[in-house]
Amino acid sequence: MVKFSAYSLMISSFTPLHSVTLKNHRRFSINIPYNYSTKARTISSYTENAQIHTEDAMVARRYLPPLFSVAPMMEWTDNHYRTLARLISKHAWLYTEMLAAETIVYQKGNLDRFLAYSPEQHPIVLQIGGNNLENLAKATELANAYHYDEINFNCGCPSPKVAGHGCFGVRLMLDPKFVGEAMSVIAANTNVPVSVKCRIGVDDHDSYNELCDFIYKVSSLSPTRHFIIHSRKALLNGISPADNRRIPPLKYEYYYALLRDFPDLKFTINGGINSVVEVNAALREGAHGVMVGRAAYNYPWQTLGHVDTAIYGQPSSGLTRRKILERYQEYGDSVLGRNGNNRPNVREVAKPLLNLFYSEPGNSLWKRKADSAFQHCTTMKSFFEETLVAIPDSVLDSPIAGVPSGHEDLFANVQGLLPPPYNVREQEAVYA
Repeated sequence: MVKFSAYSLMISSFTPLHSVTLKNHRRFSINIPYNYSTKARTISSYTENAQIHTEDAMVARRYLPPLFSVAPMMEWTDNHYRTLARLISKHAWLYTEMLAAETIVYQKGNLDRFLAYSPEQHPIVLQIGGNNLENLAKATELANAYHYDEINFNCGCPSPKVAGHGCFGVRLMLDPKFVGEAMSVIAANTNVPVSVKCRIGVDDHDSYNELCDFIYKVSSLSPTRHFIIHSRKALLNGISPADNRRIPPLKYEYYYALLRDFPDLKFTINGGINSVVEVNAALREGAHGVMVGRAAYNYPWQTLGHVDTAIYGQPSSGLTRRKILERYQEYGDSVLGRNGNNRPNVREVAKPLLNLFYSEPGNSLWKRKADSAFQHCTTMKSFFEETLVAIPDSVLDSPIAGVPSGHEDLFANVQGLLPPPYNVREQEAVYA
């Protein structure tokens, strides 16, 4: 048994996902009705709610702080991936895929499919998206029974399906007053900390002052005290999400200026950080926390394998990939076909494993064998029996070792690039 300070984690066996059942959940004494309007709420109420969430945040610190978190990624950070991630790292903070509030509300009778997870995944954050206050309130309340450690609101997704047709995601950065209202609604219907994930700007609304206006308005109109900042702006001219991660330049100086100008808030940096070496470089420069996306998925062993030791200073667990796969097999065979119609199937459960042997001897053969095994294997046990013969024992039985690669000087010159300090226009910020 591996113990957190106030939470025990069994890694030798898995608790079934359905063990997270609907239970009565404590509500705030300050409840916001679904037809909530900020005009009807007093500043003293905001202060009281912020105090409540500060106390809840202290309770949430029963885990080590979110120095390292894995970004929410659609179709990637599902239960299967999060199970693998937690087997590799005990302390990384995990995020769900974004769930639309409407999905949670309209699937009220089938919530386990969307919200259930095994207790081993703590600390875990639920990310929700949407632009309807009533549905955001209802979705948050429904999610309470699943005991997530934080609720995060998506204001950063540039996908045309989300920010275009859906009119939420990063498009909401253009309406900070609504985001403040939404965060108040979310906060009023949960007793865990709340946060916002956003970009540094949208299209031509990309100045540092405009970013600060967004942060100031949202934090003034709601109990939000934690922002995850993707250090690129988003372009909503029809380019793909992949291009939105590549074309807009990174401006880490905006993130570090926020630390200077909003000392009472917490900020996590995201975007272009691909190794624990770069994570530690960001932390040395003063970052409160670092969120890593595709590197944690594409290179799980090389990235997550160093998190507990290199970032959290914990002793090595000595865990090997053979031991991880033995435990993952137990998990996988327990969830196959759970949703009916043979879903999830072996291919879906095994998907996060396909990068586990990146750059190792036998990796290419392993992937070819896996592709063949997907055609007929019906259990994870049979899948591993057929495929792992491609991987040498020396690879399977070696614990994580070596010095991770990365750019130690990624943030070396950032302090010299900081924009001028933000001068808040309070009257405009609160009432705009």
